Amino acid sequence: MIGNHYPEFSYEESLDSLRAAVERFEILYPVAQDNEGKTWRAYKNRYWPTLYLIDKRGNIRYTHIGEGRYAETESAIQALLIELYP
Repeated sequence: MIGNHYPEFSYEESLDSLRAAVERFEILYPVAQDNEGKTWRAYKNRYWPTLYLIDKRGNIRYTHIGEGRYAETESAIQALLIELYP
C-alpha cells in the first residue's frame, strides 16, 4: 500500500506537515508527497479519496471513489493477493 498526498492547500505542501499528519493519524504505510500533482494527473484522478488496486503486473484492477465499501475492497485485495504471478 502506498498513499499519495496531493496538497489542497499551500500549508499542506510542507514535508514536516505531512510527516506530522502521518504520525497523528498513525498511518503505517509509505506516503508519497505529490506537490506538483504528477501522480494525481497520471491517473486522471478527479475525486478524493480514490482508491486504486493495482495487480502484480501493474494493471489497475479495482477503483473506488469516496468512503465506504470496505468489505468489497477487502475482498478485492484478498483476491489479488492470492493470484499467482509467473
